[in-house]
Amino acid sequence: MQRRELLKALSLPLAAAAVGGAWPGWASAAGQVFGPDTVPALARALAAKPYRPAGADLPEALARIKYDTWRDIRFDPAQAWWKSERLPFQLQFFHRAFLFKQRVDLHVVRGGVATPVVYTPKMFSFGQAPKPSQDDLGFAGFRVHAPINRGDYFDEVCAFLGASYFRAVAKNLLYGLSARGLALNTGAGDDEEFPAFTAFWIEQPASSAKQIVVHALLDSPSVAGALRFVITPGAETVFDTQVRLYPRVALTRVGIAPLTSMYHFDATDRVGIDDFRPAVHDSDGLALHNGAGEQIWRPLNNPAALQESAFQDRKPRAFGLMQRKRAFADYADSEAHYERRPSAWVEPLGDWGEGAVHLVEIPTRDEYNDNIVAFWRPRAPLAAGREHRYDYRLHWCPKHAWRAELATVARTRIGAGGDGARLVVIDLDGGRLGTLSDQAQPRAVVWASAGRVVNAVAHANPGTGGWRLSFELQPSDARVVELRAVLEDGDGPLSETWLYRWTE
Repeated sequence: MQRRELLKALSLPLAAAAVGGAWPGWASAAGQVFGPDTVPALARALAAKPYRPAGADLPEALARIKYDTWRDIRFDPAQAWWKSERLPFQLQFFHRAFLFKQRVDLHVVRGGVATPVVYTPKMFSFGQAPKPSQDDLGFAGFRVHAPINRGDYFDEVCAFLGASYFRAVAKNLLYGLSARGLALNTGAGDDEEFPAFTAFWIEQPASSAKQIVVHALLDSPSVAGALRFVITPGAETVFDTQVRLYPRVALTRVGIAPLTSMYHFDATDRVGIDDFRPAVHDSDGLALHNGAGEQIWRPLNNPAALQESAFQDRKPRAFGLMQRKRAFADYADSEAHYERRPSAWVEPLGDWGEGAVHLVEIPTRDEYNDNIVAFWRPRAPLAAGREHRYDYRLHWCPKHAWRAELATVARTRIGAGGDGARLVVIDLDGGRLGTLSDQAQPRAVVWASAGRVVNAVAHANPGTGGWRLSFELQPSDARVVELRAVLEDGDGPLSETWLYRWTE
């Protein structure tokens, strides 16, 4: 865990139904029959009852500790679940304390029977943190370990900790952005609701397994849900995800497959930035592959005021928050290593119908707050008293594959132009650009919702081997301008579509 992830959680109200009270017997029984319909049935039954927030049963000494003391509470790796069995996956657990007060019930499923994981303080070393005397405190979450970078070491692959947040890495990558089970009322206003995972069931893998299966029960005042993750670690780590939602009330501002990241600054806007690093972010853009087949890149922004963008679509093919810059020199940060943060690419499975990918950008003054959220919002509200299903494949990866014939945006730079204009410079790499003849004359097609675009040009960039598209925006009296640019030739688009919202 890194400090930013913990500071982020300061704003999360980790309220959820008490699992033991939701269905008596599960938290204490020696074993219960478990099948693919178990968690959806529990969620459906939970949604038919009034929401019950969990009690604050954490000892005061643990509830009040600070971040550095919380870091002293460490799970003993020698006691990792399945370590002695030499299975290809291992589990380690998070202790309840600090910001993570919510009890999360954990179960292991073997042979169709679910058995609770029983807490004991002997699983942990406490350092300067107070050691509890109780033997029934339970856990705050868990993490999965498996060999990724080399065969003889079990790397931390993913972690489920705090509300419905989870994170993952792939080979040679570090933790960065997070995903969530569900987002509710995210965006303008102060009524955001944070559903929480209240119980997990982890299936014991076979000795030759390449995947591990995790089931999760989700609850909040407005909705209960059941999620199933089939997790495959590797060069990219893939979560095949099934979501079943059972609203207590109609959900009008729901976010499906939400991603949460951090963007502080880059070459698009360094006003007021006094930092030795060229850029600081976990993600630098929103990527979209819409139902019409258009490939879109929207660079992220750290706005002066909260802003939300909605990209209308039908049957979306994919979307994600991506980290495209992969060189150390792009960030020059020898501690954070932002060049090794993963991208997260959501690939819907099945027809998600009509709706929009929403992008929420929140102002931040530092790199310790996750200020970027992206998710799918269906056009129609999710009705209460019904089951709503969403399946998708979530890729944690260094890059994503889509239309190989199109050049992608490698960098966006914005600075001063002439006579008060803003100069926009977009570097493009890959696709058909590498096959163009010397006589080719691609054209820059640029559109602005307000103001005036002048001097739009495109030319080969010998410094990168790609092409450069540039133009000047004369905003005039406009305070907000939506921009769109693409490189074309006689056969159609040569590049993905670049979108940006310029603000005064």
